[in-house]
Order: sequence, then structure tokens, then C-alpha cells
Amino acid sequence: MTLLLWLILLVISWPLALIALLVYPLAWLLVLPFRVVGIAVSGVLESLRAVVTLPARLLRGGHRR
Repeated sequence: MTLLLWLILLVISWPLALIALLVYPLAWLLVLPFRVVGIAVSGVLESLRAVVTLPARLLRGGHRR
């Protein structure tokens, strides 16, 4: 789907498509640290949730899904 959109942009406005092709990797590199921080924060929050809910799960007799 992304390739199709890029090809449509290439047909409509090839300079804009080439600029987008050059800017996309740079934007991805700029956003990458924020994604890593987001993954780390998510892991910490899941760990805290597991610690907080552990007594209730132990009293209930285990974790059932």
C-alpha cells in the first residue's frame, strides 16, 4: 500500500516524491530514540503492574486467562 501511494505521488509530483524519499529515513532516525524510550517505559510500567497485582493473583490461585 505504501509503495502504491509513493508511485501515485511520483506520477503527480516527482520532485515532491524524491524529497519525501530522502526525508523519510532522516525522520525515522529522529523518531527512533523516542520509540526506544517508549518501549522502555512500557516495560517498566508492565513490571510495576505485575508487582502490584502479584498478591491478588497469588490469593486467587494463579493467573488464569
